[in-house]
Amino acid sequence: MNHLLDENELSYIIRGAIFKVYNSLGAGLLESVYEATLKFELEKAVLCVKNQVPLPVIYENVHLEIGFRIDLLIEDKVIIEIKSVENLAEVHHKQVLSYLRLSGKKLGLLINFN
Repeated sequence: MNHLLDENELSYIIRGAIFKVYNSLGAGLLESVYEATLKFELEKAVLCVKNQVPLPVIYENVHLEIGFRIDLLIEDKVIIEIKSVENLAEVHHKQVLSYLRLSGKKLGLLINFN
């Protein structure tokens, strides 16, 4: 784990890995392919990467499992939401904002590999 890196430094490393994956694979594959390959690249950079992290909604001190899942959580600081769609919709942006609010994280990246 590299807890010494802040969100800006992590973002720089993450963006480099995203471009490497995109340049290697191109557009149009399933989101799961990009998730797995990006996780691999980030782990090669010696970052702690968790995938498909459950994100409960806490209501009246009760953890409610609504079905929210963070695609990738980097160093317990940065949320990555991966898409492979023709056009990003407003709902995709709202999804990342919701994940940030529910998790208390400061940085979320919405990546469209298409």
